[in-house]
Amino acid sequence: MTDTAPVVEPTLPDGWELVVGLEVHCELSTATKLFCGCRNRFGDDPNTNVCPVCLGLPGSLPVLNGSAVDYAMRLGLALNCTVNPAVFARKNYFYPDMPKDYQVTQYDLPTSTDGHLELPDGTVVGIERAHIEEDTGKSTHVGGSGRIHDATHSLVDYNRAGIPLVEIVSRPDIRTVESARAYASELRAILTSIDVSDAKMEEGSMRVDANVSVRPIGSDELRTRCEVKNINSIRSLGRAIEYEANRHIDLYDSGQTPRQETRHWDEANGRSTSGRSKEDSEDYRYFPEPDLVPLDPTGAQVDAIAEAMPPLPSARRHALADAAGLEAGSVALVVERGQDELALAAISAGADGGIVIKHLENNLADGTGELTAESFAALAAMEADGRLSATQAKTVLTDLVASGGDPTSIAAAHGFEAMDTGELDAILDRLIADNPDEWGRFVDGDRKVQGFFVGQIMKATKGQADGKVVNMLMQQRAAG
Repeated sequence: MTDTAPVVEPTLPDGWELVVGLEVHCELSTATKLFCGCRNRFGDDPNTNVCPVCLGLPGSLPVLNGSAVDYAMRLGLALNCTVNPAVFARKNYFYPDMPKDYQVTQYDLPTSTDGHLELPDGTVVGIERAHIEEDTGKSTHVGGSGRIHDATHSLVDYNRAGIPLVEIVSRPDIRTVESARAYASELRAILTSIDVSDAKMEEGSMRVDANVSVRPIGSDELRTRCEVKNINSIRSLGRAIEYEANRHIDLYDSGQTPRQETRHWDEANGRSTSGRSKEDSEDYRYFPEPDLVPLDPTGAQVDAIAEAMPPLPSARRHALADAAGLEAGSVALVVERGQDELALAAISAGADGGIVIKHLENNLADGTGELTAESFAALAAMEADGRLSATQAKTVLTDLVASGGDPTSIAAAHGFEAMDTGELDAILDRLIADNPDEWGRFVDGDRKVQGFFVGQIMKATKGQADGKVVNMLMQQRAAG
Protein backbone atom coordinates (compact mmCIF):
# COMPACT_ATOMS: atom_id res chain seq x y z
CA MET A 1 0.00 0.00 0.00
CA THR A 2 1.45 3.35 -0.98
CA ASP A 3 0.46 6.92 -0.24
CA THR A 4 2.23 9.11 -2.76
CA ALA A 5 -0.45 11.75 -3.36
CA PRO A 6 0.52 15.27 -2.30
CA VAL A 7 -0.59 16.12 1.20
CA VAL A 8 -1.46 19.56 2.52
CA GLU A 9 0.32 19.93 5.84
CA PRO A 10 -2.22 20.39 8.64
CA THR A 11 -1.49 23.16 11.11
CA LEU A 12 -2.08 23.26 14.83
CA PRO A 13 -3.64 26.30 16.46
CA ASP A 14 -1.25 29.21 16.89
CA GLY A 15 1.24 28.82 19.70
CA TRP A 16 1.34 25.02 19.79
CA GLU A 17 4.01 22.59 18.64
CA LEU A 18 3.61 18.90 17.84
CA VAL A 19 5.89 16.32 19.48
CA VAL A 20 5.75 12.80 18.03
CA GLY A 21 7.74 9.63 18.45
CA LEU A 22 6.89 6.52 16.45
CA GLU A 23 7.11 2.86 17.41
CA VAL A 24 7.19 0.65 14.32
CA HIS A 25 6.87 -3.12 14.49
CA CYS A 26 8.09 -4.90 11.36
CA GLU A 27 7.83 -8.64 10.84
CA LEU A 28 11.00 -10.15 9.45
CA SER A 29 10.58 -12.21 6.29
CA THR A 30 12.37 -15.33 7.50
CA ALA A 31 11.13 -18.72 6.35
CA THR A 32 10.29 -19.84 9.88
CA LYS A 33 9.35 -18.31 13.22
CA LEU A 34 11.73 -16.85 15.79
CA PHE A 35 12.00 -19.83 18.16
CA CYS A 36 10.60 -22.79 16.24
CA GLY A 37 10.37 -24.33 12.77
CA CYS A 38 6.78 -23.32 12.02
CA ARG A 39 6.21 -21.51 8.72
CA ASN A 40 6.30 -17.72 8.72
CA ARG A 41 3.59 -17.16 6.13
CA PHE A 42 0.64 -14.79 5.87
CA GLY A 43 -2.83 -15.92 4.84
CA ASP A 44 -2.79 -19.61 5.78
CA ASP A 45 -5.81 -21.16 7.48
CA PRO A 46 -6.01 -20.16 11.17
CA ASN A 47 -3.94 -22.15 13.65
CA THR A 48 -2.23 -24.34 11.05
CA ASN A 49 1.30 -22.97 11.49
CA VAL A 50 1.66 -23.76 15.18
CA CYS A 51 3.59 -26.14 17.42
CA PRO A 52 4.20 -26.67 21.16
CA VAL A 53 6.91 -23.99 21.20
CA CYS A 54 4.90 -21.11 19.71
CA LEU A 55 1.82 -22.23 21.65
CA GLY A 56 3.79 -22.10 24.90
CA LEU A 57 2.98 -25.65 25.93
CA PRO A 58 4.71 -27.04 29.05
CA GLY A 59 8.11 -28.60 28.46
CA SER A 60 8.76 -26.88 25.12
CA LEU A 61 11.98 -24.89 24.70
CA PRO A 62 12.90 -22.14 22.20
CA VAL A 63 15.67 -22.47 19.58
CA LEU A 64 16.73 -19.10 18.20
CA ASN A 65 16.42 -18.44 14.44
CA GLY A 66 19.88 -17.28 13.31
CA SER A 67 18.53 -15.65 10.14
CA ALA A 68 16.27 -13.43 12.23
CA VAL A 69 19.27 -12.18 14.19
CA ASP A 70 21.16 -11.46 10.96
CA TYR A 71 18.15 -9.59 9.56
CA ALA A 72 17.84 -7.55 12.75
CA MET A 73 21.52 -6.58 12.66
CA ARG A 74 21.20 -5.65 8.98
CA LEU A 75 18.28 -3.39 9.82
CA GLY A 76 20.14 -1.83 12.75
CA LEU A 77 23.07 -0.96 10.49
CA ALA A 78 20.70 0.44 7.85
CA LEU A 79 19.33 2.75 10.56
CA ASN A 80 22.85 3.91 11.47
CA CYS A 81 22.63 2.17 14.85
CA THR A 82 25.34 0.61 16.96
CA VAL A 83 24.97 -3.19 17.03
CA ASN A 84 25.49 -4.41 20.59
CA PRO A 85 25.66 -7.60 22.60
CA ALA A 86 22.06 -8.25 23.66
CA VAL A 87 19.98 -10.23 26.12
CA PHE A 88 16.45 -11.59 25.65
CA ALA A 89 13.89 -10.89 28.36
CA ARG A 90 10.39 -11.96 29.32
CA LYS A 91 7.75 -9.21 29.19
CA ASN A 92 4.93 -10.46 31.39
CA TYR A 93 1.32 -9.63 30.63
CA PHE A 94 -1.91 -11.49 30.05
CA TYR A 95 -3.90 -11.32 26.83
CA PRO A 96 -5.51 -14.20 24.92
CA ASP A 97 -3.32 -13.70 21.85
CA MET A 98 -0.14 -14.23 23.93
CA PRO A 99 -0.18 -17.98 24.58
CA LYS A 100 2.68 -18.05 27.11
CA ASP A 101 1.28 -15.06 29.06
CA TYR A 102 4.63 -13.40 28.39
CA GLN A 103 6.42 -12.13 25.31
CA VAL A 104 10.06 -12.85 24.59
CA THR A 105 11.64 -9.51 23.72
CA GLN A 106 14.68 -7.40 24.58
CA TYR A 107 14.62 -4.87 27.38
CA ASP A 108 17.64 -3.06 28.81
CA LEU A 109 20.17 -4.65 26.42
CA PRO A 110 18.70 -4.45 22.88
CA THR A 111 20.51 -5.44 19.70
CA SER A 112 20.63 -1.97 18.09
CA THR A 113 20.76 1.49 19.68
CA ASP A 114 21.42 5.16 19.02
CA GLY A 115 20.78 5.51 15.29
CA HIS A 116 19.09 7.97 12.97
CA LEU A 117 17.04 8.12 9.80
CA GLU A 118 17.29 10.91 7.20
CA LEU A 119 14.06 11.95 5.46
CA PRO A 120 13.93 13.11 1.81
CA ASP A 121 13.71 16.77 2.87
CA GLY A 122 16.89 16.43 4.94
CA THR A 123 15.19 16.18 8.35
CA VAL A 124 16.98 13.74 10.67
CA VAL A 125 14.98 11.67 13.18
CA GLY A 126 16.83 9.91 15.97
CA ILE A 127 16.39 6.18 16.58
CA GLU A 128 16.42 5.21 20.26
CA ARG A 129 16.57 1.44 19.74
CA ALA A 130 15.66 -1.41 17.41
CA HIS A 131 15.10 -4.61 19.35
CA ILE A 132 14.14 -8.17 18.48
CA GLU A 133 10.97 -9.75 19.83
CA GLU A 134 8.31 -12.31 18.95
CA ASP A 135 4.94 -11.33 17.53
CA THR A 136 1.68 -12.16 19.26
CA GLY A 137 -1.27 -14.03 17.82
CA LYS A 138 -4.18 -12.21 16.23
CA SER A 139 -7.51 -11.72 18.01
CA THR A 140 -10.71 -11.12 16.08
CA HIS A 141 -13.58 -9.72 18.15
CA VAL A 142 -16.87 -10.62 16.51
CA GLY A 143 -19.92 -8.39 16.81
CA GLY A 144 -20.44 -4.80 17.83
CA SER A 145 -17.69 -2.38 16.86
CA GLY A 146 -15.04 -5.08 16.58
CA ARG A 147 -13.58 -4.13 19.98
CA ILE A 148 -13.49 -6.63 22.82
CA HIS A 149 -15.78 -4.71 25.18
CA ASP A 150 -18.91 -5.12 23.03
CA ALA A 151 -18.06 -8.30 21.07
CA THR A 152 -20.34 -11.32 21.24
CA HIS A 153 -17.33 -13.63 21.07
CA SER A 154 -13.65 -13.62 20.12
CA LEU A 155 -11.47 -15.83 17.91
CA VAL A 156 -7.71 -16.23 18.21
CA ASP A 157 -5.34 -17.24 15.40
CA TYR A 158 -1.90 -18.26 16.67
CA ASN A 159 -0.26 -18.50 13.23
CA ARG A 160 1.31 -15.10 13.86
CA ALA A 161 2.48 -15.96 17.40
CA GLY A 162 6.26 -16.31 17.41
CA ILE A 163 6.95 -14.60 14.09
CA PRO A 164 10.17 -12.55 14.42
CA LEU A 165 9.73 -8.81 14.83
CA VAL A 166 11.98 -5.82 15.14
CA GLU A 167 10.47 -2.91 17.06
CA ILE A 168 12.00 0.39 16.00
CA VAL A 169 11.55 3.19 18.54
CA SER A 170 12.22 6.72 17.35
CA ARG A 171 13.12 9.63 19.55
CA PRO A 172 10.42 12.33 19.92
CA ASP A 173 12.00 14.37 17.12
CA ILE A 174 9.04 14.58 14.73
CA ARG A 175 7.38 18.00 14.59
CA THR A 176 4.95 17.81 11.67
CA VAL A 177 2.39 15.36 10.37
CA GLU A 178 4.14 15.25 7.01
CA SER A 179 7.44 14.34 8.69
CA ALA A 180 5.68 11.46 10.45
CA ARG A 181 4.34 10.23 7.12
CA ALA A 182 7.77 10.64 5.51
CA TYR A 183 9.44 8.75 8.37
CA ALA A 184 7.11 5.75 7.98
CA SER A 185 7.51 5.81 4.18
CA GLU A 186 11.29 6.04 4.43
CA LEU A 187 11.43 3.20 6.93
CA ARG A 188 9.26 1.06 4.67
CA ALA A 189 11.58 1.80 1.74
CA ILE A 190 14.61 0.76 3.82
CA LEU A 191 12.96 -2.49 4.96
CA THR A 192 12.19 -3.55 1.41
CA SER A 193 15.49 -2.37 -0.09
CA ILE A 194 17.55 -4.46 2.35
CA ASP A 195 15.13 -7.37 1.91
CA VAL A 196 14.34 -8.07 5.56
CA SER A 197 10.57 -7.48 5.42
CA ASP A 198 7.84 -6.97 2.84
CA ALA A 199 6.56 -4.11 5.08
CA LYS A 200 2.94 -4.56 3.99
CA MET A 201 0.83 -2.49 6.34
CA GLU A 202 -2.36 -3.99 4.95
CA GLU A 203 -1.16 -7.45 6.06
CA GLY A 204 0.20 -6.29 9.41
CA SER A 205 3.85 -6.97 8.63
CA MET A 206 4.54 -3.29 9.35
CA ARG A 207 2.53 -1.67 12.13
CA VAL A 208 2.93 1.87 13.42
CA ASP A 209 2.03 3.25 16.85
CA ALA A 210 2.25 7.01 17.36
CA ASN A 211 3.20 8.61 20.68
CA VAL A 212 1.64 12.07 20.47
CA SER A 213 1.93 15.13 22.68
CA VAL A 214 1.91 18.90 22.24
CA ARG A 215 3.64 21.81 23.93
CA PRO A 216 3.76 25.60 23.62
CA ILE A 217 6.10 26.80 20.90
CA GLY A 218 9.47 27.67 22.43
CA SER A 219 9.16 25.11 25.21
CA ASP A 220 11.48 22.10 25.43
CA GLU A 221 9.35 20.12 27.90
CA LEU A 222 7.94 16.71 27.04
CA ARG A 223 4.33 16.74 28.16
CA THR A 224 1.98 13.80 28.74
CA ARG A 225 1.81 11.60 25.67
CA CYS A 226 -0.76 9.16 24.41
CA GLU A 227 0.04 6.13 22.27
CA VAL A 228 -2.31 5.72 19.31
CA LYS A 229 -2.60 2.16 17.97
CA ASN A 230 -4.50 0.41 15.16
CA ILE A 231 -2.99 2.59 12.42
CA ASN A 232 -2.96 0.62 9.18
CA SER A 233 -1.80 3.05 6.47
CA ILE A 234 0.43 6.08 6.00
CA ARG A 235 -2.68 8.19 5.39
CA SER A 236 -4.24 6.99 8.64
CA LEU A 237 -1.03 7.83 10.48
CA GLY A 238 -1.32 11.48 9.49
CA ARG A 239 -5.00 11.66 10.36
CA ALA A 240 -4.48 9.99 13.73
CA ILE A 241 -1.66 12.31 14.77
CA GLU A 242 -3.56 15.42 13.72
CA TYR A 243 -6.68 14.37 15.59
CA GLU A 244 -4.83 13.38 18.75
CA ALA A 245 -2.74 16.57 18.84
CA ASN A 246 -5.84 18.74 18.55
CA ARG A 247 -7.57 16.66 21.24
CA HIS A 248 -4.70 17.44 23.61
CA ILE A 249 -4.85 21.15 22.77
CA ASP A 250 -8.59 21.24 23.45
CA LEU A 251 -7.97 19.65 26.85
CA TYR A 252 -5.27 22.17 27.77
CA ASP A 253 -7.43 25.06 26.56
CA SER A 254 -10.24 23.89 28.85
CA GLY A 255 -7.96 23.70 31.88
CA GLN A 256 -7.54 19.91 31.79
CA THR A 257 -4.56 17.70 31.01
CA PRO A 258 -4.38 14.53 28.91
CA ARG A 259 -4.15 11.20 30.70
CA GLN A 260 -1.27 8.94 29.69
CA GLU A 261 -2.99 6.06 27.96
CA THR A 262 -3.16 3.80 24.96
CA ARG A 263 -5.80 4.86 22.46
CA HIS A 264 -7.17 3.14 19.37
CA TRP A 265 -7.57 4.84 16.01
CA ASP A 266 -11.05 4.58 14.48
CA GLU A 267 -10.46 5.18 10.77
CA ALA A 268 -14.15 5.13 9.85
CA ASN A 269 -15.02 7.94 12.26
CA GLY A 270 -11.69 9.78 12.10
CA ARG A 271 -11.08 9.80 15.84
CA SER A 272 -9.18 8.01 18.60
CA THR A 273 -10.91 6.21 21.44
CA SER A 274 -9.65 5.36 24.90
CA GLY A 275 -8.14 1.91 25.37
CA ARG A 276 -6.28 1.43 28.64
CA SER A 277 -4.00 3.37 30.91
CA LYS A 278 -0.44 3.31 29.61
CA GLU A 279 1.77 0.89 31.50
CA ASP A 280 5.29 1.74 32.53
CA SER A 281 8.12 -0.76 32.16
CA GLU A 282 7.91 -1.93 35.78
CA ASP A 283 4.32 -3.05 35.18
CA TYR A 284 5.59 -5.76 32.85
CA ARG A 285 7.99 -7.29 35.41
CA TYR A 286 10.79 -7.84 32.91
CA PHE A 287 13.45 -10.40 33.74
CA PRO A 288 16.11 -12.16 31.62
CA GLU A 289 14.81 -15.07 29.54
CA PRO A 290 16.35 -18.15 31.24
CA ASP A 291 16.04 -20.43 28.20
CA LEU A 292 18.08 -18.28 25.78
CA VAL A 293 21.76 -17.38 25.90
CA PRO A 294 22.91 -13.76 25.35
CA LEU A 295 23.66 -12.59 21.81
CA ASP A 296 27.27 -11.51 21.31
CA PRO A 297 27.98 -10.86 17.60
CA THR A 298 31.62 -10.58 16.61
CA GLY A 299 33.05 -7.58 14.83
CA ALA A 300 33.66 -9.78 11.79
CA GLN A 301 29.98 -10.75 11.65
CA VAL A 302 28.84 -7.13 11.83
CA ASP A 303 31.40 -6.05 9.22
CA ALA A 304 30.28 -8.81 6.83
CA ILE A 305 26.65 -7.69 7.11
CA ALA A 306 27.65 -4.05 6.55
CA GLU A 307 29.72 -4.90 3.47
CA ALA A 308 26.81 -6.78 1.91
CA MET A 309 24.38 -3.90 2.43
CA PRO A 310 22.80 -2.56 -0.79
CA PRO A 311 22.63 1.20 -1.42
CA LEU A 312 19.99 2.73 0.85
CA PRO A 313 17.31 5.20 -0.29
CA SER A 314 19.03 8.21 1.29
CA ALA A 315 22.37 7.44 -0.39
CA ARG A 316 20.59 6.85 -3.71
CA ARG A 317 18.82 10.22 -3.46
CA HIS A 318 22.07 12.03 -2.79
CA ALA A 319 23.84 10.24 -5.64
CA LEU A 320 21.13 11.12 -8.15
CA ALA A 321 20.75 14.68 -6.88
CA ASP A 322 24.48 15.29 -7.20
CA ALA A 323 24.52 13.89 -10.74
CA ALA A 324 21.47 15.92 -11.79
CA GLY A 325 22.53 19.13 -10.05
CA LEU A 326 19.37 19.19 -7.94
CA GLU A 327 18.34 19.02 -4.29
CA ALA A 328 17.95 15.54 -2.80
CA GLY A 329 14.28 16.11 -2.03
CA SER A 330 13.49 16.86 -5.67
CA VAL A 331 14.53 13.38 -6.82
CA ALA A 332 12.80 11.44 -4.03
CA LEU A 333 9.93 10.25 -6.22
CA VAL A 334 12.30 8.88 -8.87
CA VAL A 335 14.22 6.92 -6.22
CA GLU A 336 10.98 5.70 -4.61
CA ARG A 337 9.91 4.27 -7.98
CA GLY A 338 13.28 2.59 -8.46
CA GLN A 339 14.07 4.61 -11.59
CA ASP A 340 17.28 6.19 -10.33
CA GLU A 341 19.56 3.66 -12.05
CA LEU A 342 18.10 4.60 -15.45
CA ALA A 343 18.33 8.30 -14.59
CA LEU A 344 21.99 8.03 -13.59
CA ALA A 345 22.84 6.09 -16.75
CA ALA A 346 21.11 8.67 -18.97
CA ILE A 347 22.86 11.56 -17.22
CA SER A 348 26.17 9.72 -17.54
CA ALA A 349 25.46 9.45 -21.29
CA GLY A 350 25.19 13.23 -21.47
CA ALA A 351 21.54 13.98 -20.73
CA ASP A 352 20.45 17.13 -18.95
CA GLY A 353 19.57 16.05 -15.40
CA GLY A 354 16.61 18.37 -15.05
CA ILE A 355 14.99 17.09 -18.25
CA VAL A 356 15.55 13.46 -17.23
CA ILE A 357 13.99 13.96 -13.78
CA LYS A 358 11.06 15.91 -15.27
CA HIS A 359 10.16 13.10 -17.67
CA LEU A 360 10.57 10.38 -15.04
CA GLU A 361 8.35 12.19 -12.57
CA ASN A 362 5.64 13.39 -14.97
CA ASN A 363 5.58 10.99 -17.89
CA LEU A 364 6.93 7.64 -16.70
CA ALA A 365 4.88 6.84 -13.60
CA ASP A 366 3.64 3.63 -15.23
CA GLY A 367 7.13 2.32 -16.02
CA THR A 368 9.94 2.80 -18.50
CA GLY A 369 9.20 -0.17 -20.80
CA GLU A 370 11.69 -0.43 -23.67
CA LEU A 371 13.35 2.91 -22.93
CA THR A 372 17.14 2.67 -22.72
CA ALA A 373 19.56 5.09 -21.13
CA GLU A 374 21.10 5.87 -24.54
CA SER A 375 17.79 6.70 -26.24
CA PHE A 376 16.68 8.67 -23.17
CA ALA A 377 19.88 10.73 -23.30
CA ALA A 378 19.47 11.36 -27.04
CA LEU A 379 15.88 12.48 -26.54
CA ALA A 380 16.88 14.81 -23.70
CA ALA A 381 19.57 16.35 -25.94
CA MET A 382 17.02 16.99 -28.71
CA GLU A 383 14.75 18.73 -26.24
CA ALA A 384 17.56 20.70 -24.63
CA ASP A 385 18.84 22.17 -27.92
CA GLY A 386 15.39 23.03 -29.26
CA ARG A 387 15.02 20.32 -31.92
CA LEU A 388 11.95 19.09 -30.06
CA SER A 389 9.44 20.98 -27.97
CA ALA A 390 8.47 19.57 -24.59
CA THR A 391 5.19 18.33 -26.08
CA GLN A 392 6.95 16.67 -29.00
CA ALA A 393 9.51 15.09 -26.69
CA LYS A 394 6.70 13.58 -24.64
CA THR A 395 5.21 12.02 -27.79
CA VAL A 396 8.56 10.56 -28.83
CA LEU A 397 9.12 9.30 -25.29
CA THR A 398 5.81 7.42 -25.38
CA ASP A 399 6.97 5.58 -28.51
CA LEU A 400 10.36 4.81 -26.98
CA VAL A 401 8.71 3.29 -23.91
CA ALA A 402 6.33 1.23 -26.04
CA SER A 403 8.77 -0.16 -28.60
CA GLY A 404 12.25 1.34 -28.18
CA GLY A 405 14.11 2.70 -31.17
CA ASP A 406 15.94 5.85 -32.14
CA PRO A 407 14.40 9.17 -31.04
CA THR A 408 15.65 10.99 -34.15
CA SER A 409 13.89 8.51 -36.45
CA ILE A 410 10.72 8.57 -34.35
CA ALA A 411 10.67 12.38 -34.39
CA ALA A 412 11.08 12.38 -38.19
CA ALA A 413 8.29 9.84 -38.58
CA HIS A 414 5.98 12.16 -36.63
CA GLY A 415 7.04 15.10 -38.79
CA PHE A 416 8.53 16.95 -35.84
CA GLU A 417 10.88 19.72 -36.88
CA ALA A 418 12.09 22.65 -34.88
CA MET A 419 10.05 25.70 -35.88
CA ASP A 420 11.87 28.65 -37.34
CA THR A 421 11.97 31.61 -34.99
CA GLY A 422 10.73 33.83 -37.79
CA GLU A 423 7.57 31.75 -38.11
CA LEU A 424 6.95 32.07 -34.38
CA ASP A 425 7.52 35.84 -34.63
CA ALA A 426 4.85 36.07 -37.30
CA ILE A 427 2.33 34.14 -35.19
CA LEU A 428 3.12 36.31 -32.17
CA ASP A 429 2.67 39.48 -34.27
CA ARG A 430 -0.79 38.32 -35.27
CA LEU A 431 -1.78 37.45 -31.71
CA ILE A 432 -0.60 40.83 -30.40
CA ALA A 433 -2.60 42.61 -33.10
CA ASP A 434 -5.71 40.57 -32.32
CA ASN A 435 -5.40 40.92 -28.53
CA PRO A 436 -3.97 44.38 -27.78
CA ASP A 437 -5.52 44.67 -24.32
CA GLU A 438 -4.09 41.34 -23.15
CA TRP A 439 -0.69 42.21 -24.59
CA GLY A 440 -0.73 45.56 -22.83
CA ARG A 441 -1.38 43.83 -19.53
CA PHE A 442 1.55 41.47 -20.17
CA VAL A 443 3.89 44.38 -20.99
CA ASP A 444 2.78 46.11 -17.78
CA GLY A 445 3.88 43.07 -15.79
CA ASP A 446 0.70 41.00 -15.52
CA ARG A 447 2.14 37.55 -16.04
CA LYS A 448 -1.24 35.90 -15.60
CA VAL A 449 -1.96 36.44 -19.32
CA GLN A 450 1.30 34.76 -20.38
CA GLY A 451 -0.38 31.37 -20.45
CA PHE A 452 -3.02 32.71 -22.82
CA PHE A 453 -0.44 33.69 -25.45
CA VAL A 454 1.59 30.50 -25.04
CA GLY A 455 -1.57 28.41 -25.34
CA GLN A 456 -2.66 30.24 -28.51
CA ILE A 457 0.75 29.73 -30.10
CA MET A 458 0.74 26.03 -29.21
CA LYS A 459 -2.72 25.74 -30.74
CA ALA A 460 -1.63 27.52 -33.92
CA THR A 461 1.47 25.33 -34.28
CA LYS A 462 -0.31 22.10 -33.27
CA GLY A 463 2.02 21.76 -30.30
CA GLN A 464 5.23 21.98 -32.31
CA ALA A 465 6.46 25.27 -30.83
CA ASP A 466 9.05 25.12 -28.08
CA GLY A 467 7.51 26.68 -24.99
CA LYS A 468 10.88 27.96 -23.79
CA VAL A 469 11.48 29.73 -27.12
CA VAL A 470 7.98 31.21 -27.06
CA ASN A 471 8.49 32.59 -23.54
CA MET A 472 11.87 34.02 -24.57
CA LEU A 473 10.35 35.80 -27.59
CA MET A 474 7.56 37.25 -25.46
CA GLN A 475 10.02 38.54 -22.88
CA GLN A 476 12.14 40.14 -25.61
CA ARG A 477 9.09 41.83 -27.14
CA ALA A 478 7.88 43.11 -23.77
CA ALA A 479 11.32 44.50 -22.93
CA GLY A 480 11.60 46.36 -26.04
